[in-house]
Amino acid sequence: MTLTLAVIVDALAGESDARLVGDPALVIERLAPLEQATSCDLTFLSSPKYAAKLALSRAACVVVAPFVEALARQRGACIVVSDPYLYFARITQLWKRHHTAVSVPGVHPSAWIDPLARLAPDVTVAAFACIGPGAVIAAGASIGEHCVVGRNAVIGSGSRLAARVTLADDCSIGERCIVHPGVVIGADGFGFAPHEGRWVKIEQLGAVRIGNDVEIGANTCIDRGALQDTVLEDGVKLDNLIQIGHNVHIGAHSALAGCVGVAGSAHIGAYCTVGGGAVVLGHLTLADHVHVSAASVVTRSILKPGNYTGFFPIDDNAAWEKNAATVKQLYPLRERLKQLEKACAAPHSHPASSPSATSHVNTEEKS
Repeated sequence: MTLTLAVIVDALAGESDARLVGDPALVIERLAPLEQATSCDLTFLSSPKYAAKLALSRAACVVVAPFVEALARQRGACIVVSDPYLYFARITQLWKRHHTAVSVPGVHPSAWIDPLARLAPDVTVAAFACIGPGAVIAAGASIGEHCVVGRNAVIGSGSRLAARVTLADDCSIGERCIVHPGVVIGADGFGFAPHEGRWVKIEQLGAVRIGNDVEIGANTCIDRGALQDTVLEDGVKLDNLIQIGHNVHIGAHSALAGCVGVAGSAHIGAYCTVGGGAVVLGHLTLADHVHVSAASVVTRSILKPGNYTGFFPIDDNAAWEKNAATVKQLYPLRERLKQLEKACAAPHSHPASSPSATSHVNTEEKS
């Protein structure tokens, strides 16, 4: 399974300004990283800091930006494009289309489809999947092995559920979504009322609504809303092992990295990014274009776009303990400082210390 440079460039001609330098008939057998690429591989260079490695690469062809075109020409074939990283992403999609076996639409004999479910004719349902009553699955959708699609759930056209995905009752997924193995969409949110030392369950009566072109990583959980729906807008990308609490709203094209936790009723704007292991506390708002660093804990709303970081840097243990002890003393030091400021300001605010009062006293003494 190979592709020539001509096939690759022609297939992506309408999506970029790419220009081929070299033999169009050159055969590509594999996509590979810059340093590991061999004489049959296609690779890319997007960052200027790796430009020095270009001359050492043995790749058959390298996708590069115009600023390194001269250097790339010296070593061999290249594809020159304004955004090499994006272009290489398009190549990976093309490569997968050409090298992945096409599944034949149909329902596996071991799958269970409720008579009240509605499936488009070209839907694929794999072994041991279960489709509940009232579920709607649109054209070209694919349901993997052991998936559960609940009562009245909706899956848009072209969306793909990998193995063991659960889409609970009344939840919906838009078009062209990708849901990786083990994802649970629509489990109950974490809602309990305390009563006499015990917890009373608050039934979660909302659902989950997911837009188009969303991708959800393996074993991620998205809770249904308590009264309103949990919402992921178009183009949202979630990594593996993420927890999205009930009533959370994530704006279009935001991306959250692995192990992020978003507590209930938080509102994340559009085009935001949240680094791996970060936490967003409940009922907070992040404006559009907010970028949170990995392992940060967001404890207040962020209403201005920008980059934000909030964590205690790692250190050797002895130094960390000293710094932690110092941090614990900051509040009493703050209170002492406020008292000192008040004491210093007090004499200047007393009437007897004002110039007019002093002048009056001196006049009386002189008389």
